[in-house]
Amino acid sequence: MGVSVGRRSKGAMSEPNIVPLIDILLVLIIIFMVVTPITPMGLDALVPQPPPPDAKPDVSLTAKTIVIQVECIDSACRNTSLKINEEHQTWDTLGPRLNEIFKERAEKVAFVKGADNLEFQHVARAIDIAKGVGIDKIGLITAKIEAGE
Repeated sequence: MGVSVGRRSKGAMSEPNIVPLIDILLVLIIIFMVVTPITPMGLDALVPQPPPPDAKPDVSLTAKTIVIQVECIDSACRNTSLKINEEHQTWDTLGPRLNEIFKERAEKVAFVKGADNLEFQHVARAIDIAKGVGIDKIGLITAKIEAGE
């Protein structure tokens, strides 16, 4: 605070010194400008779009689509089963089978569908195996998307 004494005033009159306040605000603005791009971003998700209700299913598109299904065998979901387009697989054969499917394809896109009560670690394991084989884009299929909502 600054104090000014003048002839017109009958005593000491204080005036706020706002220069330090402006300095602090400028430093805070610079800090926020630097920190903002560093904030974590979410993962990009590829989500299939449902077809229009009156459209016929495209046979060629259905043949190209690869869906990895992770399902629960028991009620606690400790044991899981895998399918690639209704073809049963195990965790050991999933990678080689995906490699065989995608070795001659230009578009390396697959979708992973998990059961509702399944822990995400099983879905993440399927995604990890698919990424390890070289699949570029992996989408997630949810119950709402499958129902066409």
